[in-house]
Amino acid sequence: MPRLLRRLLQVLAVLALILAAAALWKREEIGRLLAVNSLFEADTIVQNFSHMDQLFLTRPLSRGEGPVSPLPKGPEAILAPEVQAWIKDRSVTAMVVLKTGQMVHESYYLGTKPEDLRISWSVAKSFLSALFGVIEAEGAIGSLDDQVVQYAPLLKGSAYDGATIRDVLTMSSGVAFNEDYLDFNSDINKMGRVLALGGSMDGFAAGLKTRDAEPGARFHYVSIDTHVLGMVIRGATGKDIPELLETRILAPMGFETAPYYLTDGEGVSFVLGGMNMQTRDYARFGQMVLQGGEWQGVQVVPEAWVLAMTSPQAMDGSDYGFQWWIPDNATLGEVMAQGIYGQYIYINPGLGVVIAVNSADRGFEEPGVDDGNIAMLRAIAAGLPTP
Repeated sequence: MPRLLRRLLQVLAVLALILAAAALWKREEIGRLLAVNSLFEADTIVQNFSHMDQLFLTRPLSRGEGPVSPLPKGPEAILAPEVQAWIKDRSVTAMVVLKTGQMVHESYYLGTKPEDLRISWSVAKSFLSALFGVIEAEGAIGSLDDQVVQYAPLLKGSAYDGATIRDVLTMSSGVAFNEDYLDFNSDINKMGRVLALGGSMDGFAAGLKTRDAEPGARFHYVSIDTHVLGMVIRGATGKDIPELLETRILAPMGFETAPYYLTDGEGVSFVLGGMNMQTRDYARFGQMVLQGGEWQGVQVVPEAWVLAMTSPQAMDGSDYGFQWWIPDNATLGEVMAQGIYGQYIYINPGLGVVIAVNSADRGFEEPGVDDGNIAMLRAIAAGLPTP
């Protein structure tokens, strides 16, 4: 009996060493998984949204060597009491307002600072659409009606086999995908765990095998469609998204601070929602779009593409462009880049207004919140004095 006991203790000691070694080896992955599980907790969400580089793998971007482009000051806009109440209720952390290219309001809340690099969430999709317009104009893409597998052969045999570039641009791929952030087992949360554990986003996309509609038949918001668009861009150019974005968008725009992307374990950028930058730079991007893709004398994005991406494009008539949202009853050119938890770049060319908002709104999915946010952005835009 003592011999058996000693043997059992030896086996247990070896197992303990193996488990300890495994825990050390996977420490970073476990840490990121824990970060995902607590990312949106009430006592950490604001800090997390300004410091995602402390929680996830990242890829820094270069802003280029040029000077910072100016945001000239305009007459200060006084926020009405109802706007101040909305800022508090919706846990807004930053707001920058431009009127005719002049900054008429800038404010920061909940302990955040102007220099914070704030997570874009799905606002990043609209950046990728702008980049796609540039590389399409350069001749890297044959047609929007090309099959995505022509540029991303890894997707052959997946639910994306048969979908076109136009389908993924308009969120009409037909791929079955549960985007419920409050459902632990939803596809979007499974994808988050792939990101946290250092898995492959390309592999995750290729592993989707089910459709709930034919490609192009109907609009159904599927975030992974944007990752597939990134795969198409990478396949068409032979370059990664950061390199392209740096040279085509960031350098000519003169951003204040170099942004960064979250990445998967293979170093592939999380292009569907992992951009992090200053709120002023989100506003600069919006102003460039308002100006038809032009920024300080340089045509950054082709004007024809800006018009196309910000116009309704979904085949079923939904108010969605190429990775841009068009609000109900929109005025000419009124459009938004939008992300979960209250991220917006609101653009109203008729009023000459751009509003960049970052938030940490844990109630963003409550009924009526999105409509209320859009109504408030419109009210702010309409109430601004002309410089």
